[in-house]
Amino acid sequence: MKRFSLLLASAAAMIAAPLAAETIAITGGKLVIGDGSAPIEGGTVVISNDRVVAAGANVSIPSNARRIDATGKWVTPGVFAGFSRIGLVEVGAVSQTNDMNSSGSPFSAALDVQYAINPFASAVAVNRAAGVTRAVVSPSTSGSIFGGYGAIVDLGQDEDAITQARSFQFVELGETGHSRAGGSRSASHVQFRAMLEEARTYARNPAAFDSDLLKASDAKALLPVINGSTKLLVHVESANDILKVLDLREDFPALKMILVGVNEGWRVAGHIAAAGVPVLASALSDLPYGFEDLAATQSNIGRMKAAGVKVAIGMINDRDAHQLRYSTQYAGNLVALNKVPRATGLSWNEAFAAISSVPAEIMGVGGKLGSLKSGRQADVVIWDGDPLELSTQVENVLIDGVEQSLSNRQIRLRDRYRNPAPGALPKAYDY
Repeated sequence: MKRFSLLLASAAAMIAAPLAAETIAITGGKLVIGDGSAPIEGGTVVISNDRVVAAGANVSIPSNARRIDATGKWVTPGVFAGFSRIGLVEVGAVSQTNDMNSSGSPFSAALDVQYAINPFASAVAVNRAAGVTRAVVSPSTSGSIFGGYGAIVDLGQDEDAITQARSFQFVELGETGHSRAGGSRSASHVQFRAMLEEARTYARNPAAFDSDLLKASDAKALLPVINGSTKLLVHVESANDILKVLDLREDFPALKMILVGVNEGWRVAGHIAAAGVPVLASALSDLPYGFEDLAATQSNIGRMKAAGVKVAIGMINDRDAHQLRYSTQYAGNLVALNKVPRATGLSWNEAFAAISSVPAEIMGVGGKLGSLKSGRQADVVIWDGDPLELSTQVENVLIDGVEQSLSNRQIRLRDRYRNPAPGALPKAYDY
């Protein structure tokens, strides 16, 4: 009986798990490489195990490949969400399901978001079904301007979500950061410099380190930020704050900064471009949420791109734990913006790259993710139409070459109530 139970358990696990990777050829579709190039009519993607072997117009198909006919459909790389909190929050108002920040913790920079990411969160399946395959996941901040380490994750239907742990460090230097540091810009910048200097002190003599500002583990976590081996994502919105952040590299020249949010970036786009600092920008902010973004405009990304800034779409503080699927809508609106007089948007090719290859490149993983170039991880989505159109639906998602289930709680609830009939409904906890 025990052996029989074990066999049943094994069978159940096999049913629940995604299918194993294999050689697959996706043929006949309108193929988007994701690198900013134009779509290819009747293109082919060949996948072997977890990698793209080839993608283009005249691609040889291995004899052992399983073919997927995408005629009349679009084939693209999966959406790469440039900034998110997915997997950290189930219900924002319920503290037990909200791991965005650690308000009661004595630690700051040493916090590591990988331990909080829940691959079984309902939002993971919902966004996977909408074509999102990878995401940058960042902590938020509470008692300090530093939130800790962030990670890059996949949205596959398995328990191992982490693509790259400790991918970056996150710091608040906008209005939120000023509040965390004591209520002024002077305080936040002094705290930033002081914490990095304390980390330098720790590096010189770890055994003798004693600080009222930083625990030893926090100081140790900031060392790779100082030497440039770990990226620093800086949330900042106002033009003035952006300039002050760029000036920080005078004291810490090795900092590899990435600006996040940047609603007033267009006002100082030339300075950002000259500094060579990339941006993960909110896409369609056009109303001031505070004094730091009075000059917000939907043309922000388009104007920064025109000025030479490397910019992708990020969704900080914009339903960033649940609605990464809005990325395609935002990209589509940036395309439509070109039809608005005196507005500046992106071309279709640029807009799709802003949610695929460009955020991957900004995060330092463009050689592995974000496009359908040879050798990249096989994250592929098949759509029934233009992926930047609101009415388009996802038909198939592959992550690391493995076909994924598109079922999720929202779909099951829809089906549950679509045709109500007399009698008892399924129990709510089954969903």
